[in-house]
Amino acid sequence: MSEPAELPFATTLMVRDHCLCLHAQRAARALARRFDAALRPVGLTNGQFSLLMSLNRPEPPPMAPVARLLAMDRTTLTAMLKPLERRGLVQVLVSEADKRSRRLALTPAGRMLLTEAMPIWTETHAAVEAELPPGNAARLRADLVALGS
Repeated sequence: MSEPAELPFATTLMVRDHCLCLHAQRAARALARRFDAALRPVGLTNGQFSLLMSLNRPEPPPMAPVARLLAMDRTTLTAMLKPLERRGLVQVLVSEADKRSRRLALTPAGRMLLTEAMPIWTETHAAVEAELPPGNAARLRADLVALGS
């Protein structure tokens, strides 16, 4: 059997410096920690805030569009819903149109908590955007949307 090929350390450094996935993951984790800390006083994580916000609609949405919006599979969405259901913030309803389908509704308590969390999100988001050069937040958002599509 032949010796396994070794990558030179220079390749490791090149990937470290150029890998869009690595830099996106690092930025996402840093932002998640920042928003988690900011939302902690209202008892939410950034993921829970995003999920609650995705349910803030005139009609309770089906699970599939919510999972797509949040870029997760239904199993992950179901797991994220459980603690919010236990806290009485979200209700999973049987769809009137299709008894096999489920719709996700904010409860009054969920709406109240989302209203309480919104100023925290707004302030934190403004602080993050202020750290970027002028105009870069809109460009970054557009580029991320393009990559996520």
